[in-house]
Amino acid sequence: MTPEREQELLKALADGVVNFEEEAVVATVNTALEEGIDPHKAVFDGLVVGMQECGRLYEEQEYFVPELLMCADAMYAGLGILRPLLKGDESKSRVKGQVVMGVVQGDVHDIGKNIVKMMFDAAGFTVHDLGRDVPLENFVEEQLKTESEIVALSAMMTTTMVGMKDIIKQIKEKNPKAKIMIGGAPVTEEIANKWGADGYAPNASNALQDAINMVASLKDI
Repeated sequence: MTPEREQELLKALADGVVNFEEEAVVATVNTALEEGIDPHKAVFDGLVVGMQECGRLYEEQEYFVPELLMCADAMYAGLGILRPLLKGDESKSRVKGQVVMGVVQGDVHDIGKNIVKMMFDAAGFTVHDLGRDVPLENFVEEQLKTESEIVALSAMMTTTMVGMKDIIKQIKEKNPKAKIMIGGAPVTEEIANKWGADGYAPNASNALQDAINMVASLKDI
């Protein structure tokens, strides 16, 4: 497959998600696989790129919840075909883990968290999604209950972001091995370091890569 053809197929996958065309996405996935595309690339450079664009359109109020749900359906239609092929990759299956994620108490902005969830899901993580406006103690309880390696916290407002500090402290006291990742518009790397988080993710792709690295480091111990 030529690089030009690969880009054409990846763009078709992304466009299919943005335009919520489930049948077109399925047809493009099947064509791409027949032509030898890397399934991982089809997911992350095709379907997920489309979903990130949907997130941008939602943030700019060009799309609303119904459109977003249809975009997600289109992405999952393609993902249903591609996910089993990802699981055959030993390097990725080795680092699979569990992640607890949610938007902290007082905050209902969850589009970023939902995109991160889809990427984690696509990569083979078991995701325990607590949703939005999540009481601080729920993160601690869920981590202990599931023994998840990672807790991912999201906040889109400075006023709600400060709650992350207490969650990090409580989780670290109860389970020092748990890795904590934080993200959202007001969050910075400096804040993450100051509060004792293990990772800071400015976007969904970084969040996934950080998580894979964290789980790999835990399993190497």
